[in-house]
Amino acid sequence: MPLKERCRRIASVRQVIAEEGESWADLCRRDWRPDRLTTVSAELLPLTAALKWIGRRGARLLKPRRLPLASRPIWLWGLRNEIHYQPRGTVLILGSWNYPLLLVGVQIAQALAAGNHVLFKPAEGCEEIAEALVTAFYRCGVPVEALQQLDSSADAAIDAIDRGVDLIVLTGSAQTGRAVFRQASQSLTPMILELSGCDAVIACPSADPSRVAESIRFGLTFNSGATCIGPRRLIGEREASEAICETLVSKLSTERPQAIHPAAKDSVVALLRRAFDAGATDLTGRFSIDQLEETGLMTPLVLGNVLPDSEIAQADVFAPVISQLVVNRIEQAVPIVNQCRYRLAASVFGSQADASTIGDQLMVGSVTINDLIVPTADPRVPFGGQGESGFGVTRGEEGLRSMTLPVLKSRRRGAFIPHLVFNREKDSSLLLSVIQLQHGGNLRTRLQGLWRLMTSYRK
Repeated sequence: MPLKERCRRIASVRQVIAEEGESWADLCRRDWRPDRLTTVSAELLPLTAALKWIGRRGARLLKPRRLPLASRPIWLWGLRNEIHYQPRGTVLILGSWNYPLLLVGVQIAQALAAGNHVLFKPAEGCEEIAEALVTAFYRCGVPVEALQQLDSSADAAIDAIDRGVDLIVLTGSAQTGRAVFRQASQSLTPMILELSGCDAVIACPSADPSRVAESIRFGLTFNSGATCIGPRRLIGEREASEAICETLVSKLSTERPQAIHPAAKDSVVALLRRAFDAGATDLTGRFSIDQLEETGLMTPLVLGNVLPDSEIAQADVFAPVISQLVVNRIEQAVPIVNQCRYRLAASVFGSQADASTIGDQLMVGSVTINDLIVPTADPRVPFGGQGESGFGVTRGEEGLRSMTLPVLKSRRRGAFIPHLVFNREKDSSLLLSVIQLQHGGNLRTRLQGLWRLMTSYRK
């Protein structure tokens, strides 16, 4: 199918979403996502924007790219190079339960736009909404043989990798990433891994405490805390940090208990018990670990008396939990973030100058200034992490091209082929003169190269 037609059909899936959005939102209802608002705002809205972006930009970004002649080295005269973006072949997409539409929807769309065949394994419990998504692609003209939905069991992923695929795209925990990586390494199958996060909110002394607290409240309660780039650590100097925590606790005082996904509950309970045993304190005064263990419900939790190297401050918590980390100088936040094994994203609050100074030093996948989570939903930007948060990116221009293999196609024009002519020892003088002329550090050296070139050519 021609590239433009592929992108057009994929973009038209957004029209199906526009028609069936309410029923899709109902299919996503769970104990940990009881309302429609999260599905509509966090999944359907950015997914339709991403599909529209593929329709408008996909063909332009994936078409062959001719390298300009003006920047071609002089010794490659007569050569024209093009970069072609070739489909990888079969792409295996392993979905996650916390965002069963947005993440896999964009990945499927980009893989198909690039000309690949797609095998899609949804997360367990997400089979119904996955089928609705796949059916929407079929309705918009994607051939059945180009997109196949697998069983949601882990065995389905294992079998697919054993049979052989050309790229694996996984969104999940670091533990799952290691298991898939071990299996894929046997066949040297390339991967894009979007894994766990333990994201930091850095509050500079110039930050507005109310703005920071409201942003953290949003991040903790959004999708019941089941967001890989949710706020997990508040790092700030004591005065600013205490002001933020006081405001945050007040804002959280009216929040209802939230359901934690069964896949995350046991690990969250065990992690919090160890944190309390190590001396962490509940700054909200409302949290009950027994309630969490018995019912799977918890109120948003702010932990105090936590050290930067403690387990809870280095863990991937899929629950509404944030730890307060106090530093003497805000510059100390940089090594705390950069030395954490999870480096998916970070948010920095403060004046533009202060926040940018800190943000420019962070070794994470994405840095947000005076906001969190939402800016990464821009369909134009890539998303990925560093460290044990994975490697490679999805979404945006970089994510679209990562579904392809860049292939160089070189065309030689004309009868003159320098390397077939200059093959004698004395021709080294001619080539050295070219280096002097093009790369000499001053005018004198370049003029010497020009004179040497003319002399060598006459000889």
